[in-house]
Amino acid sequence: MPPGRGRICPARSFPASTCFSYTTGPGIPGPYTVLTMNYLLWISYKGTRYAGFQVQPNAPTVCAVLQDAMQAVLGQRPDVKGCSRTDSGVHARRFALSFCYTGKVPMAKLVPALNAHLPPDIRAVDIQPVPDDFHARYAAHAKTYHYYILNARVDDPFTFDTCYRVGPPLDVAAMQAAAKQFVGTHDFSALCASGSSAAAHGDTVRTITDCTVIQSGNQIVISVTADGYLYNMVRILAGTLVDAGLHKRTPESIPALLESRDRRQAGPTLPAKGLFLEKVEYPRLNAVL
Repeated sequence: MPPGRGRICPARSFPASTCFSYTTGPGIPGPYTVLTMNYLLWISYKGTRYAGFQVQPNAPTVCAVLQDAMQAVLGQRPDVKGCSRTDSGVHARRFALSFCYTGKVPMAKLVPALNAHLPPDIRAVDIQPVPDDFHARYAAHAKTYHYYILNARVDDPFTFDTCYRVGPPLDVAAMQAAAKQFVGTHDFSALCASGSSAAAHGDTVRTITDCTVIQSGNQIVISVTADGYLYNMVRILAGTLVDAGLHKRTPESIPALLESRDRRQAGPTLPAKGLFLEKVEYPRLNAVL
């Protein structure tokens, strides 16, 4: 960083959320410390128009749009560490990302400033300083996803792009009984789409700590909390629970399905439009997104 630019002050003790670099220059007795703060930014977005969070060539993504806003506000394009790699069309009520920033814009002004440059389907929600070794993906203890189903004969014009419609009546009690069978530490190969790099390396064991099915009127919400997920795991799990709700499989068949490790034995992969990242847990920060 050239002398006279950025936030420069004499070297002294700083919080754990401060990253350090040193510079000297004409008129600067140095070494001086350039404060680079590591931040955790919480955002919410509707993923309908985007090819997921992570930057993709020749496709609009949430990260690329966010970095455009950062460039406009901060005068720089920070390297962003997202908590998850949401697929094309998936939404997020609370998505976490971390980034380092050296500059003059106060933390308290970052959220409104970013929102002034973001489209209405992406919102910055909150921000906080975090330790300099914090990584939004690797520090996450658990993530909760919700899959939204409309159990009705016709689509709702106000929610058609944020839920999946199932016409025939669903047996929610059967779905809940099947959901309980997924709780625990298992090899979830049967719920993993082909082409998964984790599956290719044999890394298919995950722990689901909670899996529930809740109905409110004609809306059904499948909630899954786990320490990690395989490619399309929640959407396949949701499709398997819909099969149970349609009496195409029994709840008692789930353990054998998991034991088979055979994707062909599981239900269909439901569309991305019904899937939401609901929250991310960071015990170190005593924060739940």
